[in-house]
Amino acid sequence: MAKLKSADDIQMMRAAGRLAAETLRHVGAFVKAGISTEEINTIVHDYIVAHGAYPSPLNYRGFPKSVCTSINDVICHGIPNPDVKLNDGDIINIDVTVTLDGYFGDTSRTFYVGENISEERRLVTETSSESLARAMAVCSHGVRVGDIGHAIQSYAEARGCTVVRDFVGHGIGKIFHEEPAITHYGRPGTGVKLVRGMCFTIEPMINGGDWRSKMLKDGWTAVTPDGKPSAQFEHTIALIGDGIEVLTALPDDPIAHRARELGAKILWPELT
Repeated sequence: MAKLKSADDIQMMRAAGRLAAETLRHVGAFVKAGISTEEINTIVHDYIVAHGAYPSPLNYRGFPKSVCTSINDVICHGIPNPDVKLNDGDIINIDVTVTLDGYFGDTSRTFYVGENISEERRLVTETSSESLARAMAVCSHGVRVGDIGHAIQSYAEARGCTVVRDFVGHGIGKIFHEEPAITHYGRPGTGVKLVRGMCFTIEPMINGGDWRSKMLKDGWTAVTPDGKPSAQFEHTIALIGDGIEVLTALPDDPIAHRARELGAKILWPELT
């Protein structure tokens, strides 16, 4: 069962979420052709530690690095490597999670590397971003997980993309991954009912081809089976009152602003 969060819990999660967002913004300034994913890992690790927190992926179930770096056809959980460098035209998802004072904050976004991004890579990236905004727009007390999934799936498939089903969003708090599971596909009115006090991530992974995933021999890296690109965006959400708090959104976050345009009642932060 999902553990409902108290006001004190959510206050602590705000701090963790904000640090995760600030870390993602910080490392984003270094995303350019020629940088290695190991260098990205070092930047993330050092920033989190310097702010009194711990990079949650490090040693989590054996994961060897402090951040996930997923390039082009990598769906998720790409392992930083000094021999893997970004090229102009790549897309890269950087997935940051911090542990601050015992609470987790989890967020990710897909970055463009340079300007020469193919139409196919732009399509999955823009579709994932908009899918997250549309999912956030339907979140409120009493909706069901299937409502969130339907908002994502119906939009993505109308755009000619597919939704990964092997990986889902998740409850979060003092535990990295807990109930409820937030699927990014589904039928309206089905699944777990969401209620005030729940905190969870929404993180649609959108493929340009086959929706399935293939696991590499390292046991972590999931890739598309057909080599088509994949993109992901993620926020940590809290259900509060009649609306939501986007715990990993900074005031100028474009996805949160887009969700508000679509009807989301965002109670925090005060978006500029």
